[in-house]
Amino acid sequence: MKYPQIDQLLFTLNRKNFTKQLKDNSLAIFNASDEFPRSGDQNFIFKQNPDLFYLSGIDQEQTILLLYPDCPNPLYREVLFLRQTNDYIKVWEGYKYTKEQAKSASGITSIYWLEDFDNILHSIVHYADHIYLNTNENDRYAHSVPHRDLRFIEQMRSKYPLHQYERAAPIMRNLRAVKSEVEISLTKKACAITRDAFIRVLKFTKPGIKEYEIEAEIIHEFIRQGGTGHAYTPIIASGHNANILHYNDNNQTCNAGDVILFDFGAEYANYNADMSRSIPVSGRFTSRQKDVYNAVLQVMKEATKLLVAGTVWNTYHEIVGEIMTEQLINLKLISATDVKNQHSAYPAYKKYFMHGTSHHLGIDVHDFAGRYTPFAEGNILTVEPGIYIPDEGLGIRLENNILITANGNIDLMADIPLEAEEIEDIMNS
Repeated sequence: MKYPQIDQLLFTLNRKNFTKQLKDNSLAIFNASDEFPRSGDQNFIFKQNPDLFYLSGIDQEQTILLLYPDCPNPLYREVLFLRQTNDYIKVWEGYKYTKEQAKSASGITSIYWLEDFDNILHSIVHYADHIYLNTNENDRYAHSVPHRDLRFIEQMRSKYPLHQYERAAPIMRNLRAVKSEVEISLTKKACAITRDAFIRVLKFTKPGIKEYEIEAEIIHEFIRQGGTGHAYTPIIASGHNANILHYNDNNQTCNAGDVILFDFGAEYANYNADMSRSIPVSGRFTSRQKDVYNAVLQVMKEATKLLVAGTVWNTYHEIVGEIMTEQLINLKLISATDVKNQHSAYPAYKKYFMHGTSHHLGIDVHDFAGRYTPFAEGNILTVEPGIYIPDEGLGIRLENNILITANGNIDLMADIPLEAEEIEDIMNS
């Protein structure tokens, strides 16, 4: 890993909080992510299963975590199974955890090699009444690939059909939404790296450069500061490209007079930043571009005020929609008549602002959390309004990451240039 070892206390407390939610005499199993083939003899870069990482801190493929707090054999109440290294792996792949290193990283004392998993599980599973298994229940995801968790569920049900099977995901959904101080500090680090990359880009951008040249500047700064890389595929969308919400070709020329919409963030120690900014290629916004920019900025500021404990998701988005409607009327993009005649399922503002305003952020960029659960202290959410005007070849999106606290909220990106004049000043310095 590029990042320093995280305090094992984080993962010890995470396991404690998880096991407290289990039914009596329950066993839970978490698997590492699959290794996916990239070509004939290569895999894609490995990305750890976020739930396994949350509970163990182990950032390595072919890992299994077994938790059985009521196990009659105390040795197997917390067990970590690792891929055993050998001389071949050392030469061709390099670093793998030793048992001592895994113990230090996770706080788990019972460490075994993966080849021991079946025998150890079989020796204790019959004493458990319930088996908690994990799968991806993020409601933004639809299963289309028979990944490791799904295959493992089938294997377990085939071997042990008479146990009571339970879902680990609902417990993880509640736990992961509320961030600890360590998680907040890791997110702040990802935001700080993202800030430095953005300032670098402000000083680099000029007419005639390619979008991918800007992307190269971003990843340079991420890697230089010990980030794993991009938290997600970066969007460097100049001119008309900004009206494609998930544009990531990043292969066009940035022309004088256009605005570039950025959406990128650093990943650090598996925690993510998620930032959007819009900047003028020539270093100065036109009057119209600045009007649209400031309209989005005003919606962003008002929406941020609403991100407090107790806010309900649907109500929040309805209020933001009303704020956006007012701004779009001021910009003469929609009229009061449009609003009066709008359909409740598709308000008039949706023509120019068609996506949501916020999502939870954490180990996943769109982090695992309850869509119908009120916002709570310790949540980290994005706030990212946008206005997209294809007829003008203009798209503006602004996005910061907000931590909800007992006394309101804290903008984790407050030190990243945001005001139009500040962006212009840096670009022309």
